[in-house]
Amino acid sequence: MNKKSDELITLSALEEDLLTVVCDKELYGLQIMNAINEASRGKRQIGFGSLYPTLHRMEKKGFVKSRWGEETDQESGGARRKYYEITGLGKRTLRETQEYRAHLTVWKPVFGQLGAEGV
Repeated sequence: MNKKSDELITLSALEEDLLTVVCDKELYGLQIMNAINEASRGKRQIGFGSLYPTLHRMEKKGFVKSRWGEETDQESGGARRKYYEITGLGKRTLRETQEYRAHLTVWKPVFGQLGAEGV
């Protein structure tokens, strides 16, 4: 859990995917989109309309940081690229979310064990 609080910070599925992709890499938007689309074998298609607002929200939360690339990037036709990378807080939150999800997979309901007085 977070050192400052016992509150679990939860990530949406898209946030978790994005943090996983940029975990140890600095990537620009199209690279992030392509990585998710390729890793899912086309089953998870994200577009710019969901990618950039999510990256912006995660930057405000402190999960990622960004920087602008060179102005005269010949590979991109001269357009500047914005590169994203995960922060320490983002890594911790991703790890905690993945641990939480792992606990969910082994969770066993206790409803049958309570009896009439526990209801």
